[in-house]
Amino acid sequence: MKFVSWNVNGLRAVVGKNFKDVFKDLDADFFCLQETKAQDDQVAEALSFLDDHHIYSNSAEKKGYSGVSIITKHKPISIIMGMGKEEHDTEGRLITLEYDDFYIMNGYIPNSGDGLKRLDYRAIWDLALKNYLAELESKKPVIMCGDFNVSHQPIDLARPKENYNKTSGYTQTEIDGISAIIADNYTDSFRKINPEKVQYSFWSVRFGARAKNVGWRLDYFLVSNRISDKIVNAEIYDQIMGSDHCPITLDMSL
Repeated sequence: MKFVSWNVNGLRAVVGKNFKDVFKDLDADFFCLQETKAQDDQVAEALSFLDDHHIYSNSAEKKGYSGVSIITKHKPISIIMGMGKEEHDTEGRLITLEYDDFYIMNGYIPNSGDGLKRLDYRAIWDLALKNYLAELESKKPVIMCGDFNVSHQPIDLARPKENYNKTSGYTQTEIDGISAIIADNYTDSFRKINPEKVQYSFWSVRFGARAKNVGWRLDYFLVSNRISDKIVNAEIYDQIMGSDHCPITLDMSL
């Protein structure tokens, strides 16, 4: 079974570029999108060419902001929007599909922002996510993907020393947030398959960062440890353009 995650930085924009070709070429069972920047009806319209797939989306109350969507060949048992906490569920950041043997969760984790002004909220959000994952995990295994807006280890960004505790995405608070989730019975699939590989999934649009490969690994597939033995492969498709992020994939023998 193949899973794809991609922060498209505007679904309607990327559909106007190369999305149809990427979608066809990657041929996934689950194609998870973050930062759609579209309301549910706009997502449906943009993806109307996919008439043989199920499309589920969770949009922010604020138009043109955030938003996640899952495109799949497989009809779920249930669809869960958000994490059931009103204070965290207005920005369209989580969508979870339930199947017989697992949950697939797609998330767009809050960015700490310029000047780290949302860092305190980010810490609260990360803890709420950890607790919500534990709640789901008590029922069946979880596969969570998305843009986590953090590089977990120094190997995961080009300039760790320069950015540590100064830049959104590489503060100790954010690192602790994802570390706590991984420590709570999850496996970082890319690192399981590629323990020493230096590869990024995001590049700033400024200063020619992508051409210079001054990047960050912000996008992950985290898999419940109890099914981590079913991870077959995990890749970053850093040659695929269309967004400031690139797609990542996970293959599992489910």
